[in-house]
Amino acid sequence: QLQLVESGGGWVQPGGSLRLSCAASGFSLAYYGIGWFRQAPGKEREGVSCIRSSGTNTNYADSVKGRFTISRDNAKNTVYLQMNSLKPEDTAVYYCAVLRRFRLCIFDRSEYNYWGQGTQVTVSS
Repeated sequence: QLQLVESGGGWVQPGGSLRLSCAASGFSLAYYGIGWFRQAPGKEREGVSCIRSSGTNTNYADSVKGRFTISRDNAKNTVYLQMNSLKPEDTAVYYCAVLRRFRLCIFDRSEYNYWGQGTQVTVSS
């Protein structure tokens, strides 16, 4: 059974760091791009970052550029999102999703066909 499981969320003070993980089971992530999205209460789900299967092509939302880094470890079947210099506006549920094959790394949700259940990130003092 194909499954994505996010972990690593939690509470952190502004300026702090968290590393989110997106672990896959039932299939190999190596052949797929993976995107990270987030959804704050009352807001639309928005794209945060994406990494293609090769690992060489990445994309970031302007709001997180320079603070977040996406990476992948195909041997562990896992994609990571390192989040530094966190701000209260980063508070949201973070989801990872599988990019349809051969698609560009963009933040159109229709380009993604499998989603995890999400992990909560709360940034506050």
